[in-house]
Amino acid sequence: MVHVVVIGAGIGGLPTAYELRHLLPKCDRITLISDNPKFTFIPSLPWVALDLTPLENVQLDIENLLRGRGIAWLEGKVTNLDPHNQTLNIAGKTIDYDYAVIATGASLALDSVPGLGPEKGYTQSVCNPHHALLARQEWRKFIENPGSLVVGAVPGASCFGPLYEFALLADYVLRRKGLRHKVPITVVTPEPYAGHLGIGGMTNSAEYVTQILQQQNIECLENEAIVEISPQRITLADGRILPFQYSMLIPPFHGATFLQSTPGLTDNKGFIPTLPTYQHPKFPSIYSLGVVVQLTPPEKTPIPIGVPKTGQMTEAMGMAVAHNIARELGVIQASPVTATLEAICMADFGDRGIVFVSAPVLPDSVTGKRRIAVAKRGHWVSWLKLAFEKFFLTKMRLGMSVPWFERWGLRILGLSLVEPLVDSHRLSLEDIAHKPNTLSVNDRFL
Repeated sequence: MVHVVVIGAGIGGLPTAYELRHLLPKCDRITLISDNPKFTFIPSLPWVALDLTPLENVQLDIENLLRGRGIAWLEGKVTNLDPHNQTLNIAGKTIDYDYAVIATGASLALDSVPGLGPEKGYTQSVCNPHHALLARQEWRKFIENPGSLVVGAVPGASCFGPLYEFALLADYVLRRKGLRHKVPITVVTPEPYAGHLGIGGMTNSAEYVTQILQQQNIECLENEAIVEISPQRITLADGRILPFQYSMLIPPFHGATFLQSTPGLTDNKGFIPTLPTYQHPKFPSIYSLGVVVQLTPPEKTPIPIGVPKTGQMTEAMGMAVAHNIARELGVIQASPVTATLEAICMADFGDRGIVFVSAPVLPDSVTGKRRIAVAKRGHWVSWLKLAFEKFFLTKMRLGMSVPWFERWGLRILGLSLVEPLVDSHRLSLEDIAHKPNTLSVNDRFL
């Protein structure tokens, strides 16, 4: 009997636990661990912060979701991980595992800029449910006493979609309330240009983002570093001061504290290096997925920024992890797989939006190109994102990871989640680590 522990019950961890349960025999144990009793659809948090939807509409009770599904549930914070003895500590208990799947998401590096963050600083965030509620509380006060609004990201940030989404949703809400003329809106981004998104090379992305910001009379400061925040004042590296009555800034992401304190597990930011199978190169009992995975930016930028890890990328990593664990255990006879890291990102602006499609997110290391790199805009994006939110929450209620019709839909769009890594499933980890991916588009599968 094998025990697989999944740490983290978000967009990555919960579907991965479902997929593992689907693949592994009933005699094998699967335990899901999280310090939060609720599953949250994180992409909808800008709507929560701007008082457009209640938080409970985008949350599900995890214990209820897992009841009767053959997945054990432990609520608590992991305080220590010992990859040598294959144990972890949670709530004073020691848990043994055969495989640990780390899907913890990000820890927010709020100490990266003085004055950043809602608890010890002066700015808001939409990166977790608690921060979204704090942001909503301050937004309600702001509506009563409107003034300058600054939305942006600080150096080292890697998630830029919510930046543009929040700024333009705020514009939408303020116009509906008849307050827009009282609120000058400024976007500040460390990206070399608006719409870079941490990956660059997205056809018409910069054009669309710039156009819509200009149309909505939103000033955009590109390639700018925020160095300090004080009450109602943001200081840029060039000495410029931006006054604000309300500010939402995206912080950099780091790995969780218990990961960073495990010798040899992570880099200096707490991100976990992986083989193409998402297995740790030093600790074969550990797999990782999502934000916590170490990815190298495709290009250097004047101000350092990170690589975004979207929900689709995270799901793809999770499907690869589940497949590869099942393969190692001999449950399935197949080649190992890797995530394609193809992504569809929907940014909703209230009455319109932009869909960004990047396949893959990281361009080919030889040609520097992607198969698909395009942005599409229209009023339909708003309802499409809402529909996807409802779809994803329904999947989680039904205990599904990636159902056949979702895979079919992606295939129609020319996208996939995973692809075969090698021709033979008998190759060693060392072979996998050093074998380049030379598969053609036609070799991809879901």
